[in-house]
Amino acid sequence: MKRVLKRLLSMIPVLLGVMLLIFIMLRIIPGDPVSILLGEHYSQDTIDRLTKAMNLDKPLMQQFFSYVLGVLHGDLGVSYIMKRPVTDIILQAFPHTVKLAVMAALFAWVIGLLTGIVAAVTQNRPPDRIFMTLSLAGVSVPIFMVALALQYFLAFKVKLFPLTSDGSLKSMILPAIALGWNSAGSIARMTRSSLIEVMQSDYIDTARAKGLRRGAVIFGHALKNAMLPVITMMALQLSSMMSGAVITESVFSIPGIGRLATDAVQNRDMPLLQGTILFTTVIVILGNLLADFLYAVLDPRIRREA
Repeated sequence: MKRVLKRLLSMIPVLLGVMLLIFIMLRIIPGDPVSILLGEHYSQDTIDRLTKAMNLDKPLMQQFFSYVLGVLHGDLGVSYIMKRPVTDIILQAFPHTVKLAVMAALFAWVIGLLTGIVAAVTQNRPPDRIFMTLSLAGVSVPIFMVALALQYFLAFKVKLFPLTSDGSLKSMILPAIALGWNSAGSIARMTRSSLIEVMQSDYIDTARAKGLRRGAVIFGHALKNAMLPVITMMALQLSSMMSGAVITESVFSIPGIGRLATDAVQNRDMPLLQGTILFTTVIVILGNLLADFLYAVLDPRIRREA
């Protein structure tokens, strides 16, 4: 409990630092949001009135502290372009990101764990080399290339899946594979290396000496300890997927958090961009907290140290 409380308290300076950094960066880059909203043919009086209405006429530190106070009350501001509360926009988009992230995580976990276990059991044999080559490709190939290749071959040529997402389960399969491809390769490599290391431990030799079958040794003894670092990676990957798959959501036209952030950058919608970044930061921090909690649950030594 003390460990969890300590991590929660550590979130406060991180969030404040992220808010300050984003606040400063958005105001030093070229461009005026008022001019972008109004265009060219407007009088200076109109520009001044809109600047005052958007609170952009106040000193920067006063703007920042007003924003922090609003965040503490659950108010992330109003989108310049959509004219709606940023909190409502994010909450409306978040379920799409959650659906994509969960499907991508399930794909990555199942494929990564299976191939990693098979590669470890068949170390230095053809299945190991094949799976590790595929996992290296999964780690190395950029997500946008995987997404475009899946769209071209499975959606455009073969027409097995929709080209873009329409919210249905079938239309989310290709985006989930594209987003989970890289994670599956990382999990496979981590599972293989961790399982091979555990299989060389003394207690595994003892289990073999007792006459246990190879399957019982692997799944009953080795895999449990080998999964500790893998589960940590899986929890972190899930939080990173939920924090906004910008490329995947853009390629497949999914109205999630990543797509919101892209639109906010293009339109210089500062409240929306600040809100999406802050929201994704909270998701990543909570993912790290979940990973620490799972590690402590699975490893008694961590609980004793805490």
